[in-house]
Amino acid sequence: MIKNETGKLVLITGGARSGKSRLAEELALAGDGPACYIATAAVLDEEMEHRVARHRARRPKSWSTVEETLELGAALERVPEETTTVILDCLTLWLTNKLLAEYREGMAEAEIDGLEERIHQELVAFCATVRTKPYRTIVVTNEVGWGVVPDTPLGRVFRDLAGRANQLVARAADSVWLAVAGYPLRIKPPGKDGCA
Repeated sequence: MIKNETGKLVLITGGARSGKSRLAEELALAGDGPACYIATAAVLDEEMEHRVARHRARRPKSWSTVEETLELGAALERVPEETTTVILDCLTLWLTNKLLAEYREGMAEAEIDGLEERIHQELVAFCATVRTKPYRTIVVTNEVGWGVVPDTPLGRVFRDLAGRANQLVARAADSVWLAVAGYPLRIKPPGKDGCA
C-alpha cells in the first residue's frame, strides 16, 4: 500500500497497462473517507464494456461513480458531498471525446488551434475548480508521445493535444507520479506550482 497523498491535485501518468489506475486507487484507499470515481469512457462496444467491468470489479463497492464523457466541470458538481477523494480516469479518454466531437478531416490549422485553445481553457477552469473543492482529486492520464509518430493528421493532433494537456495539469498538480511496469515513480514533489 502506498502512503497517503495529501495535495489537492495529483496527476498520474504512464503508458498503457502501466498501473496508473491501480496507483490512483491505492492513493484513494490510503486516504480518509469515501471516494468517487469520475469515469470518462464512452462505452460503445463490448471491448470497452469489458474494460469498464474490470475496473468496477476492482473498486470498493462503497465508492460512488460519476459517468461523464465531455463536461469535467459538470462532473465535479455531481460528486457526492461526503467524498474525500475523487479519481478522474482518464484525462486522455476525455480528450479523445472532446476532439472527436469537433474534429473533421481537412480542418485548417487555425481551426485546430481554436479547438485546442477551448480544451486548454476548460482544463484551466477544471484545475481552478478542483482547488475550491473540499476533496482531493487524482487525475489519471496517458503518455501517448513516447512511441511511433502517428501516420494520420488526427493521430498527430491528438498526440500533441494530449502532451500539452498533460503538461498543463502537471504544472497545476501538487504532485505528479509516473507509473512504469506497475511501479510508481514520483516525479514532482508537493507544493510546487499553482494552476496554469
